[in-house]
Amino acid sequence: MSQTLAGRFAKYAEKLRFEDLPAPVVHEAKRRFIDSFATAVGAMPSEAYAIAKKCAGRVQGNPGATLLGGGKSSPEWATFVNGLLIRYLDFNDTYLSLEPAHPSDNLAPVLAVGESVNATGKEMLTAAVLAYEIQCRLCDSSSLRKQGVDHVTYGALSSAIAAGKLMKFDETRLTHAIGIAGVCNVALRQTRSGELSYWKGCAFANAARNGVFAATLAADGMTGPAPIFEGDLGFMKLVTRETFDVAKMGAEEGGPGDFMLSKTYIKFWPAEYHSQSAIDAALQIRKQVGDISKVASIDIHTFEASYNIIGKYKEAWTPKTRETADHSLPYCTAVALLDGDVFLEQFDPKRFTSPDILALVAKVKVHLDDALTPRYPNGIPNRIVVTLTDGRQFTKEVEFPRGHAGNPMTDDEVVAKFRRLVEPRYGKDSADRMLDRCWKFESITRVGELLEMFGA
Repeated sequence: MSQTLAGRFAKYAEKLRFEDLPAPVVHEAKRRFIDSFATAVGAMPSEAYAIAKKCAGRVQGNPGATLLGGGKSSPEWATFVNGLLIRYLDFNDTYLSLEPAHPSDNLAPVLAVGESVNATGKEMLTAAVLAYEIQCRLCDSSSLRKQGVDHVTYGALSSAIAAGKLMKFDETRLTHAIGIAGVCNVALRQTRSGELSYWKGCAFANAARNGVFAATLAADGMTGPAPIFEGDLGFMKLVTRETFDVAKMGAEEGGPGDFMLSKTYIKFWPAEYHSQSAIDAALQIRKQVGDISKVASIDIHTFEASYNIIGKYKEAWTPKTRETADHSLPYCTAVALLDGDVFLEQFDPKRFTSPDILALVAKVKVHLDDALTPRYPNGIPNRIVVTLTDGRQFTKEVEFPRGHAGNPMTDDEVVAKFRRLVEPRYGKDSADRMLDRCWKFESITRVGELLEMFGA
C-alpha cells in the first residue's frame, strides 16, 4: 500500500522545524496566542468554566499543567479547562471551508503539553502552526457537517499530532497517536442544533483533551489502529463517507511555502462567524436608520451555511441561553442595530431576554439567498434590508467583515481587543507584561511563567 494519510501527517510533523516558518507566520501565531488568552480571560466568569475547573481540581498530574485562572491539574484536564475558556465566548479565531472550524482551539493542548514537557517557545510556536496546518487542510478536504458530524472531530487529530510533536515523537509513534485519536473521537453535530448548551463551548476542549490522551498513551508504546483514514472501517468509509486527499502542506516536500494559520480570521465580535458580516452591516446601517423604534421589519438575506447553522432554528428568535444567542443570526443582527455594539454585555441573559430586544428580533426574517451561496467560503456575504414604518428602506451588504482575511485586524486592534477583555480583571500593568511576553514568545524558556500571569 502507498503511504497512508496518517503516515504522511506523521512524516510532515516529525520534520517540521521552527526555521521552516516564515517570519509573517510566526507573527500571526503570536497574534493568535494573544487573541486566545484574551478570549479565555473574558470567559472566566462563566458557569461552564467553574464546573470544569472544579472537576480538574480533583486531579493531579505528574507532570502537571497550569489552569488559566489559577491552579494546576493534569495536562489532559488543563487542555480541557483552558480550551473551554478559549472557545466559550465564541470570540476566538475561525477558518471557513468545506468544514468550518476554530483552529485556535488547538492552542490549549499546545500550552498544556508544552508546559508538561518543558518545551521552548519556538517548539510551541511550531506545534501551533502544525496543528493549524493539519486541521485546516482537513477542513479543505471533506465536510463533516454534511454527515451530521461536528467539526471538532478533526481537532482530536490535530491536537494529537501537535502533542506528539512536542513530545518529540518519531513517525511511528505519531502514526499510532493519530490512529488512537481518530478511531474513538467522532463527535455528533447535535452540539450545535436547536437550543444550545454549555457543551457548545466544551466540544473541542474535549476533543483536544482526548488528542492529548492519545499522544500520552502512544508515548509509552500504545499502538493504534491503522490505516485509520483509508481502512475498510476507517474514517473515510464511516465518517466522511467519501475518499479524500489533503493538499500539500506548508514546507512539505513539493508543497507551498505558505501556511494555513495566516488564512484564518480573528473575530471582531463575540458571535458565531457567519453572523460577523451581518453585525458589520447592521452597525453601518444603524447611522442611516436613526430612531430604531421606527423599524417595521428587518430582512436578512444570507447564504446556505449561515442559514443552516444560525438562521433557521426557531430558538434563534427567543434565545434562552448565551450559547443560543451567539449562534442566532436574527438576534446578533437586531442587537447590533439596537445597541450599536456587540460585546459581552449583549450576551448577558438580562439583555437577550429583555422585552425591547425581543420585540425587535420578532421583526427579523431570514432568507436563504442561493445567489449568495457560491461566494462562500471565500467571503461571508450577508445583506440587511431595514424597512421603516414610513416605507423608507435602507440596504447594506458586507462580504468581508472586520477581522476576515480579506479585511484583517491590525496589531493595534488585536491588542485593543486583548486590553478590553483582560484589563478589567488583571489591570493595565499586568496586561502590559502579558503582551510583552506574547510578542516575544519565541524567547520563552518556561511557558509556566506566562500561564501563571493569568492566575486567580
